[in-house]
Amino acid sequence: MNLPSFLWLWKIAAWSMGFSLFAYLLLAVTGTWMFYDRNTKQPRPKWLRPVHLAVGAVMATLVILLLGIGVVGTLGYYGNLGHSAHLPAGLAVVTLVLVSVGSGLQISPKRPWARPLHMSTNVTLLAGFVTVLLTGWTIVQKYLPK
Repeated sequence: MNLPSFLWLWKIAAWSMGFSLFAYLLLAVTGTWMFYDRNTKQPRPKWLRPVHLAVGAVMATLVILLLGIGVVGTLGYYGNLGHSAHLPAGLAVVTLVLVSVGSGLQISPKRPWARPLHMSTNVTLLAGFVTVLLTGWTIVQKYLPK
């Protein structure tokens, strides 16, 4: 079957993954800053939390975009899913991001469970991103023109 090239789709995925990792780094910096200010009783800048929330929303959107690109591209190229460990790794990352978003939005003095869940999820998310990067690299090699 002659299918159109999916190279443009993989370029969007590559940029989205790069921006997702950059967003993760920004979230780690702003989150650490908020945690430090909270524990040292320092006043934090008023812009810090809104920036953290906005970057988190962007990262969550990018990760969901990546899921869509992966499903559409794989179905378009192979006709079905499940050709590698990349799918379960990607689904795990999407799940971790959604748990992070959900728990992050619950953080308050009335919900003491939310902050440790948010932080531990984000540490685990780093391992998920590394796994997706490694498994994704092998996938990208299949699609590149030879």
